[in-house]
Amino acid sequence: MREIVLINITGEDRPGLTAAITGVLAQGGVNILDIGQAVIHDTLSFGILVEIPDTERASSVLKDVLFCGYELDQQVRFTPVSEADYQQWVGAQGKPRHIVTLLTRKVTAEQLQRVSAITAKYGLNIDHIDRLSGRMPLDMPDEQGKGCIEFSVRGEPADPAALRVEFLGVAQELNVDIAFQQDSLFRRNRRLAVFDMDSTLIEAEVIDELAKAAGVGDQVAEITERAMRGELDFAASFKERLALLKGLSEDVLSDIGASLRLTEGAETLFSELRRLGYKTAILSGGFTYFAKQLQAKLGIDYVFANELEIVDGKVTGVAVEPIVDAQRKADLLRQLAAQEGLRLEQTIAVGDGANDLPMLAIAGLGVAFRAKPLVKQSAKQAISTLGLDGILYLLGYRDRDGLD
Repeated sequence: MREIVLINITGEDRPGLTAAITGVLAQGGVNILDIGQAVIHDTLSFGILVEIPDTERASSVLKDVLFCGYELDQQVRFTPVSEADYQQWVGAQGKPRHIVTLLTRKVTAEQLQRVSAITAKYGLNIDHIDRLSGRMPLDMPDEQGKGCIEFSVRGEPADPAALRVEFLGVAQELNVDIAFQQDSLFRRNRRLAVFDMDSTLIEAEVIDELAKAAGVGDQVAEITERAMRGELDFAASFKERLALLKGLSEDVLSDIGASLRLTEGAETLFSELRRLGYKTAILSGGFTYFAKQLQAKLGIDYVFANELEIVDGKVTGVAVEPIVDAQRKADLLRQLAAQEGLRLEQTIAVGDGANDLPMLAIAGLGVAFRAKPLVKQSAKQAISTLGLDGILYLLGYRDRDGLD
């Protein structure tokens, strides 16, 4: 007869502990059915599910484990597992897996309670919880903090749409971001990331800045806002706004370009994407003049944006076809993926406006970044709390992965 036993070991972490315990088990001819280990603040939690082939030897093996644990100043607990329970556990391994990612400036117990309660409500079982963000100093100002907790969950939600609505509600209530995505092969095998520019990579809508310089700022800003909310057709609104810039001097472009500020986390994100072998692109309804400046600064591979036609040192106000609108952004994403030999599941798309929704919808990971409510509700994922580098967490990236 055989015995199946779950061995739990807790105590101060120390080198050689795993080798010592498994060494004792090896002498008893034990088979390992499952194993897991975590260390939190130098405190070890170590679990081993074992099969002891010979019942007569079981008490001797477990006694040796207990003695070894005592010598290492560890607490040891044994829990017998029936064969029926073990077989039921084995049968559950084919269930779908998902990742729930909590992004916040400071992690609180309430945030974890609300997220875990929702996962349980929809029939999802939490298998692992990991902190992806770095260690947070106690005196770190809240607005500078960066926290990420990743839940690995098993099962299929009873109502995925309702689950998402609840996550969005809690995210808004607690000022956090909650991402829910399938834990598939493609999650860690993405290789192309495309970005909107205005209000995504930079903290401004360039056409609005040009309009201010042309003395039509309020008029253009109102049209821009309605277009980003999805109330106006982008191409038509773009032509309308551009026409109001007719006669603007070319001299103001360099000053506006120099004043544009990168969005929080942009440099970190692009540095890491390059290190991980990603190709990157700007797909923007803005202007190539400014997009190429960003390309040089961030090391971006491709730029597709609108041409700002200038004749005799003046902006003509005439749109140059083809306009990079919502449909063209989606088409360009497909084109770049095919060019790089990638499936769409291996792509990431990031944007803030309604004209970004088609490309966000077809990308493997579509992220609405600091977006309007309509866009946030429609996109697969949304980040509003952290900077652009928060996208790395959705890929399973840990802050320590970036350390040299």
